[in-house]
Amino acid sequence: MRTAIGCVLAVAVALVTAGCSTTGGDRPLVAVTTNILGDVVSEVVGDAADVAVLMPAGADPHSFEVSAREAARLRSADLVVENGLGLEEGIARHVEAAAAAGVPIFTAGDAIDVLDWRTEDDSGPDPHFWTDPRRMAEVVSALDDALGEVGIDAPGADGYRAELDALDDEVAAAFATVPADRRALVTNHHVFGYLADRYGFRVVGAVIPSGTTLASPSAADLRDLATAIEDAGVPTIFADLSRPARLAEVLADEAGIEVTITPLATESLSPSGPASSYLGMTRSNAESIVDGLSTPERGRERNE
Repeated sequence: MRTAIGCVLAVAVALVTAGCSTTGGDRPLVAVTTNILGDVVSEVVGDAADVAVLMPAGADPHSFEVSAREAARLRSADLVVENGLGLEEGIARHVEAAAAAGVPIFTAGDAIDVLDWRTEDDSGPDPHFWTDPRRMAEVVSALDDALGEVGIDAPGADGYRAELDALDDEVAAAFATVPADRRALVTNHHVFGYLADRYGFRVVGAVIPSGTTLASPSAADLRDLATAIEDAGVPTIFADLSRPARLAEVLADEAGIEVTITPLATESLSPSGPASSYLGMTRSNAESIVDGLSTPERGRERNE
């Protein structure tokens, strides 16, 4: 099933990838750790600052690393924008070094009401707040203030907040077409907690029972999740494009049920296409989730 949400795609914004920035002479420099936030910052500041985005398109934010030259750029920036909440595990020490050198740090996770990801045995702060556009709007408001504190104008802040409000309405309307008994999500790791909280989904589980892709599932974890998938009649596992779907495929084999694996750009923007901007990524993912959950409930049919 296709929804009207797919008819409106955001224009892809040219991102500044690892080690590069826009050209602007003596303009201030804002260094951004992830490409999702990099897109948002670029929309907010426009031509008022150069924006250097460290994370390449398609990379995994939990594990990507930077060169010594890129780390040095963090220490020379007028402002560093990070996601926080433990997301950027591969470069956290470089952000800390920039802070120690006196560079102001804006941590997006500090601007929102943080949720925890939870399993029976573990829990932790969920860094994936961008799956809820309303929380991203809160980040933009706080970012506007942080930019002002370092003397950078944010001419696009008001307009972008309006776009985020419209995006939230579009996504809510799309998800309203999914019956309540089918609003069950299984992902390769816990990435959709904020989406579930905002739009009334339940998270059945994750192949990797953690808030990071760097963890690994045990055989018992896979067996437990397979049982939960069968009980819930989940037709689709959503796996991030930046990570191989192998674990999800193994789970489907272990469960002995037919489960579609649908790739989504959930943690990184794509180099091109609809998911090359934050607005486009969110719209595209919503459409894919609606389509995936509209598939016949294969696991349940097998048991009936």
